[in-house]
Amino acid sequence: MTQVFRFCPSCATELALISQLEDGGEKARLRCPACNFTHWNNPVPVLAAVIEYEGQVLLARNAAWPGRMFALITGFMEAGETPEAGIAREIAEETSLSTHALSLIGVYDFQRMNQLIIAYHAVASGEIRLSPELAEYRLFAPEKVKCWPAGTGYAMADWLRSRGHEPQFIDPFGA
Repeated sequence: MTQVFRFCPSCATELALISQLEDGGEKARLRCPACNFTHWNNPVPVLAAVIEYEGQVLLARNAAWPGRMFALITGFMEAGETPEAGIAREIAEETSLSTHALSLIGVYDFQRMNQLIIAYHAVASGEIRLSPELAEYRLFAPEKVKCWPAGTGYAMADWLRSRGHEPQFIDPFGA
């Protein structure tokens, strides 16, 4: 979810859309007319993992989601950790699995949520125990996974292609 400020966090004045000369030219941004604070609204890095578990792909359903959509394990980096350490921690926190190998799949924009997805392939083992954040999980043979046409779905598609599978995409609108 994109965080949009309405008031200046420095002086509490209501922000206004103000154009100002920047390195790339004139740019309108939310700015404070009193103290000149600028809300940059930069994309947030999000970590994601295609988890390979016993030769299958583990996908989980978030407890807050309506419906039965299953997706990659995702999360945010903590201050002071690398992306690799962050996704290994997220996998452990959300599934109780240990990560044995990590490789970068790629970096993907997810503009609807103002995020930048850093996606990894993780080989994991252990007993799956979900955190309260997740409602359930499913294991899929790689060739049976369906990709969603956004953010982490493109990471899944790239990983499938790297394994010799042509990805199939779902229609998010059911048409």
